Amino acid sequence: MAVETLYRSTRDLETTFVDRKLADAHDQMLELAELLTDVLMKNVPGLSEKHAEDASIYMAKNRAIFAAAFKNNASALSELGEAPATEASED
Repeated sequence: MAVETLYRSTRDLETTFVDRKLADAHDQMLELAELLTDVLMKNVPGLSEKHAEDASIYMAKNRAIFAAAFKNNASALSELGEAPATEASED
């Protein structure tokens, strides 16, 4: 009988990882998305919670691109139309 170690985030109990680094990166992405959702809900009148969550997860998954855009490289946003979101990008 083989034994396999699995990791999962406390914020996403359904997703498991065989690599702890990937699980940590996923957890950090979800934490950022949660904070972004709170900010959007407080500062964008009329935004539904579902839309805020969807936008926050999208921004968190693509945080490296958004970080580059916020650092005076707005053309970095053109990358978002070219490729699907990458999970847990580092800046």
